[in-house]
Amino acid sequence: MIKFVGEYKARTDDKGRLVFPSAFKALMGSEGAVRLVVKKNLFTPCLDIYTYGEWERESEEIKSRLNFFNREHAAFWRGYMSGRAVVEPDGKIGRISIPRPMLDSIGVDKDVVFAGNDHKIELWARERFEESRISEEEFTALAEKILG
Repeated sequence: MIKFVGEYKARTDDKGRLVFPSAFKALMGSEGAVRLVVKKNLFTPCLDIYTYGEWERESEEIKSRLNFFNREHAAFWRGYMSGRAVVEPDGKIGRISIPRPMLDSIGVDKDVVFAGNDHKIELWARERFEESRISEEEFTALAEKILG
């Protein structure tokens, strides 16, 4: 499994395309096209970007916990699968085109941050990314509470 680490700033161009960080692209290897799945994060104003393989693994894990003869489970799965996009960096400079409604949903105007988050990449509007940071004291308190 690929582990994404680091934060990379970028800007959308006039057509709303973003240059995908070369450090992340290098982790995925150079064999063939790189397909990515983009979805809105459930809890925070960012987009989650998965390699297609990681998306398949996570989706299969979630699907295995569902009973499709249960209406709530079927409705959940429908919601889980909606609002997704498959994107591929172009071959030249690695630009990706994320649908404008997805970018609008997280408040992207021009400046963004690609943030590695282990098995996925989070895409944030730069201002919202900065606002979401917790202080060192808050992080220490959480560490004590969760790992304590």
